Amino acid sequence: MFIKDIDKETLLKPLQVVIGIVERKQTLPILSNVLIENQDGIIRFTATDLEIQITTTIQSETAKGQSTSLTVGGKKFQEILRILPDQSKISIETKDNKALIKANKSRFNLQTLPSQDFPKLNPQLEGARKISLYQKQLKQVLFTVQYAMAQQDVRYYLNGLLIILEQNKLKVVATDGHRLAFNACTIEGDYEKQEIILPRKAVSELSKLLADSDELIELEFTSQQVKATFSGITLITKVIDGKFPDYERVIPKYSNHLELERVQISQALQRAAVLSNEKFRGVRFVLTEKNLSIISSNSEQEEAQEEIETNYHGEPLDIGFNVNYLMDGLNNMNGTQATLSFGDPNSSILMTNPSDQEFRYVVMPMRI
Repeated sequence: MFIKDIDKETLLKPLQVVIGIVERKQTLPILSNVLIENQDGIIRFTATDLEIQITTTIQSETAKGQSTSLTVGGKKFQEILRILPDQSKISIETKDNKALIKANKSRFNLQTLPSQDFPKLNPQLEGARKISLYQKQLKQVLFTVQYAMAQQDVRYYLNGLLIILEQNKLKVVATDGHRLAFNACTIEGDYEKQEIILPRKAVSELSKLLADSDELIELEFTSQQVKATFSGITLITKVIDGKFPDYERVIPKYSNHLELERVQISQALQRAAVLSNEKFRGVRFVLTEKNLSIISSNSEQEEAQEEIETNYHGEPLDIGFNVNYLMDGLNNMNGTQATLSFGDPNSSILMTNPSDQEFRYVVMPMRI
């Protein structure tokens, strides 16, 4: 008996931690599987896609006295556990390359693959730089920038997140070439500058798994890998080898500022977006003394216009932006206010957050 009479919920929780990096269809069939190892009642779950590996463990009295391992289809196993009645007791037996899963009067025979063939990542963490910070700190800075990462860009280094460790700061930057998001948090210690690019998938999994709590996460950095250890979870990821753009040159310094209620401007943009061009998603900002007009139109000659009273006293401006990019920045901020800063009609817009002093979000203009 591999596992005997374990609560469904006890098994499902660690499986859900690792399952995010498992794809159903893989070039290597074993990558669709999760490795489950039982070492005298300590049950370890591991999944990998050869770039990222996630491991977590549980303890079970009923699994003591065993030292065995198996790999089963991760998504199928998760689905079986998910649809079984609550409080079900699960037992697993292995025989002839099959795993027999029993629960109440239900029986499932799943194909297994040899656990010794499971391709675990080799840790390359010798001489790693280590830092610790609160999980909620890291979760917050990732939340405020990760939406600006590129997706499947040929400039592969943009399909990830730049992390900079410098003095007592952990800085994060994401850009897809059309917009850029930056944030930072304070950490204990004083570190020499180090930069690494985390892959998009690793950032996404970390964001999902981090708790909004004061529990610590330990990060270890080398030029090849990053290891994150928190809440009984270990995530190891390869890093992207490439030169990230100079983000400091992209973030402008402007003197024309406009302070608005974040929800008010976000909702106005949402309404204007309804009649924007479906392909280009452009809206015009027309700024005059104490007034902001948001105007959109489409190829059917339909038009939407929103008016917002403002405290603006700068030069009149007429400038276009991608409405989705603007809403991304506003919707991923905290606080009630947002500050929009402008240069000339050909310059980017800078969004900042009065309640998060480090946050910067830059959107390039577009011709409309």
